[in-house]
Amino acid sequence: MSSVNKVILVGHLGKDPELRYLEGNVSVASFPLATSETFNKDGKKVEQTEWHNIVMWRGLADVAAKYLTKGRLVYIEGKLRTRSYEDKEGVRRYTTEIVAESFNILGRKSDFESTNSNASTTSNTNTTNQTQEQTVDFTENDSDDGLPF
Repeated sequence: MSSVNKVILVGHLGKDPELRYLEGNVSVASFPLATSETFNKDGKKVEQTEWHNIVMWRGLADVAAKYLTKGRLVYIEGKLRTRSYEDKEGVRRYTTEIVAESFNILGRKSDFESTNSNASTTSNTNTTNQTQEQTVDFTENDSDDGLPF
């Protein structure tokens, strides 16, 4: 039987992506993502925030570093990975990360005004409050240079 390792998150960036280059000029971007849920506890609304470590590789990392900023709302699809490393004291540590395979920038049209106008975007009108919602889609399989256009 086959198994599935799929993660879908919608949340806000906790800080700008940190772009690094590894051997062979391979780019990797990482950043924290906050997801929140609200529930009632004893008649009071309680918000619980969960923090996720997001990692993006190669072209997807380059695009993320260019378009994503702290506070931006994003939809991310990826895989859950746990890895180990040794800290400065030689103690083995473990961390769990989401290795992103694609992401969509979410938000209102006004959120994109500072974004490059050449990015491929789609608009949907929300008839309830007349705000325009807009998404920008990026996947790891975009063009060879990692750009969405």
